[in-house]
Amino acid sequence: MKSILLNIFNGRVVSPWWILFIDMGISVNAFVFAYILRLNAQLSAYSVSEMVVSASWVLTVYLVSYVLFGSYRGVIRHSNYNEFKLLGVACFSAFSFLMMMDVVFRFVNYKLLYVPGLVLIFHFLMTAILSFSFRILVKETYRSLTKKTDSSNVFIYGAGEMGLITLEAIHSDRNNKYNVIGIIDDDISKRNMMLHSIPVVNWEKALQIGDAKQASIVILAINNISVQRKHEIANACLDKGWKLQVMPSVGNWINGISNQKQIRDIRIEDILGREEIKLNQLQIMEGLEGKVIAVTGAAGSIGSEIVRQLLRFPVQKIVMIDIAESALYDLQQELILSHSDAPFDVILADVTNEQRMQEVFEKYRPQIVFNAAAYKHVPLMEEFPYEAIRVNIGGVKVLADLAVDYKVEKFVMISTDKAVNPTNVMGASKRVCEIYIQALSQLKDIKTEFVTTRFGNVLGSNGSVVPLFKKQIERGGPITVTHKDITRFFMTIPEACQLVLEAGFMGHGGEIFVFDMGEPVKINDLAKEMIRLSGLKLGEDIEIAYTGLRPGEKLYEELLASKENTLPTHHEKIMIAKVRRYDYTLVKDRLNSMLLALKIEGNQLLVSRIKEVVPEYKSQNSVYCELDKEMTLQS
Repeated sequence: MKSILLNIFNGRVVSPWWILFIDMGISVNAFVFAYILRLNAQLSAYSVSEMVVSASWVLTVYLVSYVLFGSYRGVIRHSNYNEFKLLGVACFSAFSFLMMMDVVFRFVNYKLLYVPGLVLIFHFLMTAILSFSFRILVKETYRSLTKKTDSSNVFIYGAGEMGLITLEAIHSDRNNKYNVIGIIDDDISKRNMMLHSIPVVNWEKALQIGDAKQASIVILAINNISVQRKHEIANACLDKGWKLQVMPSVGNWINGISNQKQIRDIRIEDILGREEIKLNQLQIMEGLEGKVIAVTGAAGSIGSEIVRQLLRFPVQKIVMIDIAESALYDLQQELILSHSDAPFDVILADVTNEQRMQEVFEKYRPQIVFNAAAYKHVPLMEEFPYEAIRVNIGGVKVLADLAVDYKVEKFVMISTDKAVNPTNVMGASKRVCEIYIQALSQLKDIKTEFVTTRFGNVLGSNGSVVPLFKKQIERGGPITVTHKDITRFFMTIPEACQLVLEAGFMGHGGEIFVFDMGEPVKINDLAKEMIRLSGLKLGEDIEIAYTGLRPGEKLYEELLASKENTLPTHHEKIMIAKVRRYDYTLVKDRLNSMLLALKIEGNQLLVSRIKEVVPEYKSQNSVYCELDKEMTLQS
């Protein structure tokens, strides 16, 4: 029987015209019952012919109202608030029109179509109630038939707009795996309310209900919530043994659609992030409007997010440049699906290839360049300094020189906190880039404004500890941490890219902007938190293994060198680093010699050249520590 009913529901056998027919049948029966109530069941006191005429008049008005408002066109099993409202408007409009005409007929003494007002009131109430009841019956029957027997009992955290959207998304999906047993909200005024027959409760009451009904999941569905409160909720759920999931905010819905498939497990980024950044939208808009923008390293974590952020503004064209073919293709397909009319071109090219880059600049004439192309992994660059010099330093030099030649308005380079008092090749190579950019910006008659942005680790970026820990947890461990006391500064990808845009358009040339990274996070604590979020127990389900610091790795990252200080800007999270100035000619000559030496010199000599440009670069736990001893003896 159940399968037969499901086939009827899923096949939508009941067409809109049948729904209209049923609504009119309800209206007919309601009219008869209205007369029975009006005449106290003494129908003989009223002429049947007059009743038929009156009924024809009333039903015609309701029919016209239903057709005009289209209240019969919805799929009843998926009826929502808007469709119920439309039905109510149609019924009330018909009732209002009939009451108004009743006054007119009485005034002109036209008795043929006159219907007693009490009959109209009874008829309206019964028609509306029975029509609503019919739809609710079908909707609830369908929900009951499609309810999964193995569904999980869940709470929705948030009784606001997002909570209602989440509840509707769950109910409208026949394959949903959730059975909502309560809605949790911190607002005292919402307590003891019922939303779609589901009680709104506080956390203490939810614990009681959850124990009784064996709840296992809490879905966080709040638009504006502090990171601290989110962290508290996550800890409370973990302590209870409940899994915490998140309904993304409207702006993050896939293809702008809400459904229960959007609900995802909470991520470490959700509770380690900070409060939403308030951007100077007007300043950024003025800087980007109608501009051709080149983004190098566009397929990487930072580059791709910069592209997504740029698409929010009225740019003329975005030129996405990267050497990573697969990642660039994936980004291209993502943008085609999400921004089908987006003005972008994809360029597969190496930023160190000067001739190829010149062709790109000649063709597109970019007015703004965001340079996110770089090698960033400390251990690999320590082993292959050749590549750090060729790509990080050589790529920046090619792009910066072309920016000057083609009179690019603004050049924004992405740097790192590892460039401060560097202890590894990667950080030192980025410091060389900073020095060259800043020295170049000091030249007279330079039209390009060169800006450098410096920040720490980015949560969830390619190759960062978060994806690594996720993979290790999925494999059952162990999670590898280099040192139990190692700390790092963290920032989410969107936050970092938003600050890059903000800093890019507050700079006038030569500045190194340093981002407020907040408090440092112990990697050991991060690993423990990710284990808890995965529903596992440290020491029982999974272990943490300490592997020792890697070559060139610091125990504590610095955001600013000890000899540096900062100047404030209008944005509380962005500061200007005061750093030593370098002579452009000297820096240029050393960089040219370094790049030429790539063809003939080995790692030791190449790294020594970097140390000549960056005297504060002191290798740590590395084969290049001997170079520091030699340089000390020479001095």
